[in-house]
Amino acid sequence: MPNGQWYPPEWPERIRALAAGELTVVAARRAATVMLLRDGPDGPAVHMLRRRTSMAFAAGAYAYPGGGVDPRDDDRPVGWAGPGRDVWARRLGVDTASAQAIVCAAVRETYEEAGVLLAGETPETVVGDTTGDDWEDDRVALVDRELSFADFLDRRGLVLRSDLLGAWARWITPEFEPRRYDTWFFAAALPAGQRTRNASTEADRTVWIRPDEATGGYDRGELLMMPPTISTLRQLQPYGTAAEVLAGAEGRDLTPVLARARLEDGRLVLSWPGHDEFTKSLYLPHTPEPPPGHEPQHAGDQPGHEPHHADAHHDSAPHATEQRPAEQQPLAEQRPTKQRCPGEHNPTGDPR
Repeated sequence: MPNGQWYPPEWPERIRALAAGELTVVAARRAATVMLLRDGPDGPAVHMLRRRTSMAFAAGAYAYPGGGVDPRDDDRPVGWAGPGRDVWARRLGVDTASAQAIVCAAVRETYEEAGVLLAGETPETVVGDTTGDDWEDDRVALVDRELSFADFLDRRGLVLRSDLLGAWARWITPEFEPRRYDTWFFAAALPAGQRTRNASTEADRTVWIRPDEATGGYDRGELLMMPPTISTLRQLQPYGTAAEVLAGAEGRDLTPVLARARLEDGRLVLSWPGHDEFTKSLYLPHTPEPPPGHEPQHAGDQPGHEPHHADAHHDSAPHATEQRPAEQQPLAEQRPTKQRCPGEHNPTGDPR
């Protein structure tokens, strides 16, 4: 049965060009994304957004709030609480300046796209409701990069609560992609008194959904997702509470996951080390059909047979995410209150 794995139809041609030395590898930008959790009677639910169906990349795919690092966060003084920058540097495998910027990106993007702020007036507190007009003005200024995150915290007398984050995984966009991101995935619990909303102009829907329900929708081909998203959702399933997830984050392996491609018997094999479920076996464009008995194992692995992406922009691709998920799923949809274009600050080629 086809699942909901998102696969761009232009990948085979780009991979072949890379192998032939005809494609220049683009440097990956640093990015962060956050799996925001809240407890429910049947276990934790995760906050997800659905990318607008008009988006050129991964249209209709479900993802987490996140985006690219703001270079201003590398070396500016930032109000900070929790583990020090040196601790985060060792955990994330980067220098201290990059560690600060990556953690700042995780907190800032969660506020920009979900309206949730992991910060407080003291190292032991977290702000309450952030839905007022003054908060919204600051959020929009952050989105438009008119206000740096350090200045935002300073003017409100807040410190970033790095102790509310748990580093979970790291994925790097494949080398054959034109827009690449080196993305750290974090887990965090929804602070008491705060609530999520769809504050992103790149999303047309937000949901709270249990990991097992999300993975079930993906497995049935009803929910479209990229490999890092479905992988992290599967990893969340064994946990009974958000606190257990955060405790489990301490021992997570943050070795970067980077897709590999190879040519094998006239086919292109695309794989993510350690994640066999995403392996794709594809016949390259203009390659003759294989002789009888040599067909790929999955018809959905051949160009022209992709179940959920009929063209490069997916605007006309029929996909179950155009419908509401199954009625039994406790999905709380929300709509944006303001429509401002944040520009291209979102790491969805990355892996969210």
